[in-house]
Amino acid sequence: MEFDAWGWDAPQSGSGRLPIADVSYRMAAASAGVAAASTGVAAAWVLLVAVLGVVPGVSSAQQASDLATRLDRASTRGVLRQARVGALVVRERDGAVLYARNANVALIPASNMKILTALTALEVFGPAHRFETIIQANTRPGLRGEVTDLAVLGGGDPVLNSEDWWRLAADLHRGGLRRVQGDILVDDSAFDAVFWHPDWGSVSSRAYHAPVGALTANYGAFFVAVRPGARSGDPVRVSVDPPVPYLQVSNLAVTGTQRAQRSLSVHRAQKRGANDVVSVRGTVRVGDAEDVFPRSVSDPALYAGAVLKLQLEAVGIAVEGKVRRGQASLPVELLVFKGRPLSEIVRLFMKYSNNSIAEGLVKSLAVHSTGGAGNWPDGLAEMQRRLRARGLWSEGMVVVDGSGLSPHARVTPASLVEALREGGREFRLGPELVASLPIAARDGTLEKRTRRSQGKVRAKTGLLSDQRVTALSGFAELADGELGVFSILVNRYAGGASGAMSAVDAWVAELAH
Repeated sequence: MEFDAWGWDAPQSGSGRLPIADVSYRMAAASAGVAAASTGVAAAWVLLVAVLGVVPGVSSAQQASDLATRLDRASTRGVLRQARVGALVVRERDGAVLYARNANVALIPASNMKILTALTALEVFGPAHRFETIIQANTRPGLRGEVTDLAVLGGGDPVLNSEDWWRLAADLHRGGLRRVQGDILVDDSAFDAVFWHPDWGSVSSRAYHAPVGALTANYGAFFVAVRPGARSGDPVRVSVDPPVPYLQVSNLAVTGTQRAQRSLSVHRAQKRGANDVVSVRGTVRVGDAEDVFPRSVSDPALYAGAVLKLQLEAVGIAVEGKVRRGQASLPVELLVFKGRPLSEIVRLFMKYSNNSIAEGLVKSLAVHSTGGAGNWPDGLAEMQRRLRARGLWSEGMVVVDGSGLSPHARVTPASLVEALREGGREFRLGPELVASLPIAARDGTLEKRTRRSQGKVRAKTGLLSDQRVTALSGFAELADGELGVFSILVNRYAGGASGAMSAVDAWVAELAH
């Protein structure tokens, strides 16, 4: 089962080492009054004339007709022939419809749902908003720099990584802390205790299924590197990044000969409330290259506490106790750590299609709207309310989560196009929204895609391969120099995911032809 997820659209296992401290993980949206048009060239032309109100000049007419012809052909070519395709292209300047195909039909959007999540989060919090993580102690460190216990209260920051936890530890050291005589208490009560959305069904230990909590590190994920031993029969060599005691390795994998059948599995046993066991099984051949597996944790708060403990010790602060769950109710506030601005958070989760960031933002919307613990129902209700107020809610739309992992979500291409066009034009949040989109053949989840459109397309990808869904929505530089806003949602495609994504890339390439 493959998903558009943490760090990449098409899953890649063992595709090269990616530092856990790097936040740029590759692991890690009703155009009002526009009716759906038929897919024929003549119908697209009639719709164009109706929207413009006048018959364009010969040159513009020919360009529109040519574009419609090419997009129609690309929509029914190869693996898309039997698929259910919804698409819309409008001119950004005036909203003129250049092409429409099932534009108001609600389809599974996959990670194109993140466009609506990003727009809502930017509207509610603003690009400069920073989530806060609070550190408490029983007393000030004093001359000896000692405190009894240290408490960490998570504020829903979804992008705290190992580097951020080191910075937080260094700030505590600069404030005089040298020793924690007791335990590190982790408190994630700002969100509810439902770490995985019920609609996701049975979740795996893959990184795209990371838990969603108010206190986390490294997007609730880690790396497992596996290398063969020196000789046949030797145990394989396993390392975990970050190297924290919370992640305990059970290694039963062995090194085989160069002719051995390679079979390797890396799983994390779900043991919420206790240390996670990373199980490595199978055979790796002598001389094989290192393989790297991104995996998720089962308890994000305990994991975050373990990373904090590691970084406290790295900067010279001794911790004598253990990491455990507890209430952050100690009387002295040692530090209020302000995380990255929301503009950067949105860029990270859109560029690399990070599911845990999206869902963390949804729960933070619940905190903002109700004042209670963050949860999916309240966060999604606030998201729907904001979309309706903007006029972006279409008939048949269903918002189930913020990332698009749910196969029951439904969104129209028209809603996605209008969300991008309206959001991109809004001074308060538009620059951040547009800049968060991957650039064709340059970065993010489009880095190795859309080569024919290199530098001419900025768009959000989407893939739920077990549901046979792929999507792409964003902005394109058109052949006449105008800027176009587009969305193409493909459900029930034939064949494999790579073929479907290539077909979508070919469709988008026609926009900048």
